[in-house]
Amino acid sequence: MKAMILSAGLGNRLRPLTDTIPKPMLPVSGKPILQRHIEKLVGVGIKDLVINTHWLAHEIENYFGTGHRLGAQIQWSREDTLLETGGGIANALPLLGEDPFLLINGDIWIDYPINSLMERGIDQGTDAHLVMVENPEHNQKGDFFIQEGTVVSGPDAASDARVTFSGLSMLRPDIFKKEKLGRRVFPLRDILLPLIQLGRVTGELFGGYWCDVGTHERYLELCAKQSF
Repeated sequence: MKAMILSAGLGNRLRPLTDTIPKPMLPVSGKPILQRHIEKLVGVGIKDLVINTHWLAHEIENYFGTGHRLGAQIQWSREDTLLETGGGIANALPLLGEDPFLLINGDIWIDYPINSLMERGIDQGTDAHLVMVENPEHNQKGDFFIQEGTVVSGPDAASDARVTFSGLSMLRPDIFKKEKLGRRVFPLRDILLPLIQLGRVTGELFGGYWCDVGTHERYLELCAKQSF
């Protein structure tokens, strides 16, 4: 199985830290957060990695190289123009192959057991599987609703029952080949919503530790975590 780590963001809310340090390279207990993702994936046997880059891309790529030092095989998907989450994945399709792949945002941390997601896989009638978390303070309205293992959106999903997409998922690459928007730049949500309406997206709620490293406060929260 391959994995893609989304690492192309600008990190605007973390400035001035990210003026000179790309967000994925911010240190957490002495290591760049991207390195912690790579080590976790390699630790469960996922060694073929695709990582997209944009802001200060050369610093990220030069630091990790081919990934050999960490036991990984990294292919880089550099974006001259920032393509957002969906566009970044679509741009990397030639590197991802034909099989379902694991996707993780490079600016989150989650203690989810990756090996269980690998073992679960994706059923024939499913195009995506999302790991969800309870709504954090910065996303109190949530994103989607889980109903008997299927992700639901829209008015039928009560707002007080919605949960937040963690940034960890498993996806079929085919869903990006069918992209009809005629745009190179688009969020992953634009791909997921039509599939959710068709009942082709499953989900689960994870109750363990999760952090979206989007602000100085949340970055400091992750740095204060005692174990990785």
